[in-house]
Amino acid sequence: MANPSALRAFRSVCASCRTSLSTTGPALTRPFSRSPALAAVRQGDTSMDKNLGSFENHLSPKQNSLGSMIPGMRGGVEIGGLTRKDWEEDDRHHLHIYAHKHNTHITLTDPKRNPMVSVSCGNIGFKKAGRGTYDAAYQLAAFVMLRIKDMGWLPRIKHIELVYRGFGQGREAVTKAILGSEGKDIRPLVNKLSDSTRLKFGGTRSKKPRRLG
Repeated sequence: MANPSALRAFRSVCASCRTSLSTTGPALTRPFSRSPALAAVRQGDTSMDKNLGSFENHLSPKQNSLGSMIPGMRGGVEIGGLTRKDWEEDDRHHLHIYAHKHNTHITLTDPKRNPMVSVSCGNIGFKKAGRGTYDAAYQLAAFVMLRIKDMGWLPRIKHIELVYRGFGQGREAVTKAILGSEGKDIRPLVNKLSDSTRLKFGGTRSKKPRRLG
């Protein structure tokens, strides 16, 4: 008669495995997994660098440079249409136009984002409510462009990026000044236009609306 403990162990095995097991002898202690060891372990090659090297050898020439995703690394492979030149810093100056309800600010920065000139409507003589008007912003833009020319910065400026922020009256006024006769020296240098207006996403509770009457 078979050993009762051996029979209990046999019943705990799934039905698909019972046919390959015997109720007697050491077969009950056979390990369930006989998977062969990894090839890298059998060959004694456990180095991560060697494994990555063998992986790169199986890639196509366009893909065979994992370091090309980082600027300054070897290779010149394009990742998602971007080349190494797209990672490098550009040579554009930036003209920031911050136009809000009460004032307009214009700042010119060099390619390293260091300010060269920064003025607002209050700096050219406008006071209180007059600082937020269309005329004040137009005169401010004309003043900045004249200042750039008088300081001799035009030969050093290769390209200019216009960076708008806010939706005050100064936004349209500065644009008109650049497109007008005041901006004839600046306009050919503009090669990029961007908007950095802040978008509210969550944050603190808004101020309650003003009630009139």
